[in-house]
Amino acid sequence: MNLVITKSIKMSLVAWGLLGITSIAGAQQVLVEAESFESHGGWKLDTQFIESMGSPYLLAHGLGQPVKDATTTVEFPEIGEYHVFVRTKDWVARWKATGQPGRFQILVNGQPLEETFGTRGAEWFWHEGGVVKISDLRTTVTLRDLTGFEGRCDAILFTREGKTPSNDSGILPSWRRKLLGLDEKPTEQDGYDLVVVGGGYSGIAASLSAARLGCKVALIQNRPVLGGNGSSEIRVWSQGLVRRGHFPRIGEIVDEFCDRAKKSPGTYEEFGDAKKERLVRAEKNIDLFLNHHAYQVETEGKQITSVYAFDTRTSKQVRFTAKLFCDCTGHGTLGALAGADWEMTPKGRMGMSNMWAWAEGQEKVSFPETPWALDLKMKDFPYPQSHHGQWFWESGYDKDPIGDAEGIRDWNFRAVYGAFNAMKNRDGAEKHSKAFLTWMAYIGGTRESRRLMGDVLLTQEDIVSKRQFPDGCVPSTWSIDLHYPKKQYAAKFPDNPFVSVAEFGSGVDRDFGYPVPYRCFYSRNISNLFMAGRCISVTHQALGTTRVQRTCGMMGEVVGRATAICAEQNCTPREVYERYWPEMETLLNLPGKTRRSSKTQRKSNRNEKAAPDDAVKEVTSKPLQVR
Repeated sequence: MNLVITKSIKMSLVAWGLLGITSIAGAQQVLVEAESFESHGGWKLDTQFIESMGSPYLLAHGLGQPVKDATTTVEFPEIGEYHVFVRTKDWVARWKATGQPGRFQILVNGQPLEETFGTRGAEWFWHEGGVVKISDLRTTVTLRDLTGFEGRCDAILFTREGKTPSNDSGILPSWRRKLLGLDEKPTEQDGYDLVVVGGGYSGIAASLSAARLGCKVALIQNRPVLGGNGSSEIRVWSQGLVRRGHFPRIGEIVDEFCDRAKKSPGTYEEFGDAKKERLVRAEKNIDLFLNHHAYQVETEGKQITSVYAFDTRTSKQVRFTAKLFCDCTGHGTLGALAGADWEMTPKGRMGMSNMWAWAEGQEKVSFPETPWALDLKMKDFPYPQSHHGQWFWESGYDKDPIGDAEGIRDWNFRAVYGAFNAMKNRDGAEKHSKAFLTWMAYIGGTRESRRLMGDVLLTQEDIVSKRQFPDGCVPSTWSIDLHYPKKQYAAKFPDNPFVSVAEFGSGVDRDFGYPVPYRCFYSRNISNLFMAGRCISVTHQALGTTRVQRTCGMMGEVVGRATAICAEQNCTPREVYERYWPEMETLLNLPGKTRRSSKTQRKSNRNEKAAPDDAVKEVTSKPLQVR
């Protein structure tokens, strides 16, 4: 097993779910995972980079103001002296930047260790923190941020011997497993028609669409909120028109939950996280698993049989079994784990954005100097006249969007803090003496990574020539919009520009839309895998029109309807097109709020000689009107 799998399935052993206690080579050791702290205080739970660094961690995202302490209670096996090691990093060290912005302390029973953390290590490592004397078996441990500038902590080890734990990815996983006692079997969640991984627009819509047509659905999302890029955490406002083209009812579900923001990045309230969650939880056929990260799949032949996920707060693991699965991760993560065919444009991909906002107060406000940030003056970036750093704050075009996602996000941090430093402490200081940061996304808004291959690979030529596919069903009304580094601002940082420009192509009917074929929404080699969102079967150029929020949501609606046919006919996603497309077209013409009983209930009705098996009724129980 690799680090991602074994680190992520760690289990809590004591009642308050904080630690693992074991004896290795005769030395008592206590491992405390930061994400399992009883109170995170002002620290943020960051789950974006589990694939690369092996764990969720706590991030001190304070916009230059130290965040509130994170605290927990740890039970020790015996009193005495313990060596302390903290898995962390100096997040700007990879660029040899001046200073250590992510500094923090560890306090044991209110007393800080002598060592300050976040000051060494360009990569994640075990930072030795000295020796602490434990005089009480139940002891309080505290994370204290010193700067508000993105300090981070993965785990704390207390050990009676002074040997530094291994950071070798070939050794660390099994060591963690032993220390945290991972022999317990996962909780089983079965009986699903569809397991959806990813709770963005496509995942929400796929779940609602399938559930309303009688399918049992599990929706797995590794963040505490739904919406993905369209949540208050990232704030990419929804674009793309709905309810048009060949199937004008498609998009009605998206309309129920999409945000109403009028410009980027908008406000917290405009993105309606709570509304999205209420809508999903109101469906009795959906089991929602927020804060769960899918990390492993089991396959049999060319089918997925189960998906493993773990709770990013407690590490409790869950195994989901179903007949069908849908990758709505945006990164093709589920498909890649299952061995699905995928592609990723090697150079010139669209990047990741971390938008930000600021405001003007009544009094002068200071801002710390940021010598570790990008060295910027006002001319080096697009001045945010509207008090917003918008979508074009983007980098990582030729970087690894999965393996180096943390580095891309951190570069964006350095760009934003460098820009605000220019506004506050350099040539913009006089004008912006009363300005203060109000928000910055610490969850990155990724535009492009893996794309899973289906039976049709949609190309730019298909779109521009208006090639008509018999299964064209999702109207894409956004122009072919591809992002590139903006030359005006790229000269100073040619290896990693941080400002983009959008180049729009022609050929898309902005009113009617180009109908994207259904065959782009399932894997060509994993027979029970759907996909919806940014990871569908399109080329890099075609992704420029299909990737926006409402369009991705409509893909989910189509997948949900196809799931209903698969469940009813016991067929594969491919067979929906090959054998049951007339039935699919009927479902595509149904209103978004259409409901019908589950397959099991319909069979029961059939046996009782009640209403016809396929009779469909709306929520109001009025006769179905298909227009």
